[in-house]
Amino acid sequence: MGKRVIAVVVVILIIGAIAFGLSRNSNKNTSNQNTPSSASSQSSQNNQSLTSTNSVTIQNFAFTPGDITVKKGTTVTWTNNDSTAHSVNETDNQKGPDSGDLNPGDKYSFTFNQSGTFKYRCNLHPEMLGTVTVTD
Repeated sequence: MGKRVIAVVVVILIIGAIAFGLSRNSNKNTSNQNTPSSASSQSSQNNQSLTSTNSVTIQNFAFTPGDITVKKGTTVTWTNNDSTAHSVNETDNQKGPDSGDLNPGDKYSFTFNQSGTFKYRCNLHPEMLGTVTVTD
């Protein structure tokens, strides 16, 4: 009977060790997928955010995404999801966005009819910056 108990304990320890090893390996794979560690992963994410949207969210005193790329003729819409007023104002003397104050929940849209790089900021919080790159 003593040998059977020892055999059962050994089998349980082996199964436990295998399960522990598999869970550690699974966690490593999951964390690698969620945290880009290579330049190509970061570049791929940047390319997606640069070209896949014409909407910018204003929240936590930031424009998200901060930099976007759109085609000429595209209308970009900024939505203030923050708890305070913000604005969207061009900063490089081009004919870019000029929203005036946007209260929480307000939206502002601007159509980019010229190619180029348009830098903007929140005039109420000048540290908030963004860029719209317009291509042909």
